[in-house]
Amino acid sequence: METGQANLRAGAFAGTADAYLRYRPPYPKALLDDLLRRAAPPSGGELLDLACGPGRVALDLAGSFAAVWAIDLEPEMIEVGRREAARRGIGSVTWLVGWAEELELAPNSIDLITIGEAFHRLDQVLIAEKALGWLRPGGSLATLGTDGILDGREPWQKTVAEVARRWMSRAFPEGWAKGRPGADLGRGAAERVLGAAGFAQVASRAFREPQDWSVEEIIGYLQSTSVCSKVALGEDFPRFEADLRAALSNEPAALFHEELGCGYTLGRKPTG
Repeated sequence: METGQANLRAGAFAGTADAYLRYRPPYPKALLDDLLRRAAPPSGGELLDLACGPGRVALDLAGSFAAVWAIDLEPEMIEVGRREAARRGIGSVTWLVGWAEELELAPNSIDLITIGEAFHRLDQVLIAEKALGWLRPGGSLATLGTDGILDGREPWQKTVAEVARRWMSRAFPEGWAKGRPGADLGRGAAERVLGAAGFAQVASRAFREPQDWSVEEIIGYLQSTSVCSKVALGEDFPRFEADLRAALSNEPAALFHEELGCGYTLGRKPTG
């Protein structure tokens, strides 16, 4: 199942799980509430969260489902997710380690499938095909995402990206990938993939949420990525961190603001 550049392979998120849980902005309540209004079953039901990481989606939605399945390739992510579930008193999640593409579930058994910030890393066509089989008629698949700091337009984000990419080029001399080879990464990608797979009523919803970052939070967020983590940058990480702190010290604000863009694309399994 190994494919693509180093930042896409198994182990790419080694050592990032705690930072991922702590420093990745949560999906806004408005987004999750909107998704549940459109896709949650009227009573109970089952949720499947693919490439779940430490459970950012699964745990926030668990209260609306009778049972939750969460799978991720990285054992560390699953362990951190289990700990966070215990801390929150959530006992309805079944945690699985493995490739989403190799998961086997009973047909017509799932009400909602979510993929948070990971559809670009998966075999999109295969996952969409398998999801149609797993979902009950009328059930939905939703891909969720937020804008990343390294792609932001604020002046401070451009500063962060310039420093990060300078050090990333040392760690990844052959380059790094935006997504799995063959993945549709363009605007409207999820809509195209789901529509081609046979999903109905495919549509996207966009949201914006004010977000302030401290320097520590920016560094923590970057530690949660597959390209700027302590494992990815290796012995260069302390120098990268010092370089980034120095660059951000030239910015006028102590807190760095953005209007965080986020959203989801949802497709429904036909009922006919």
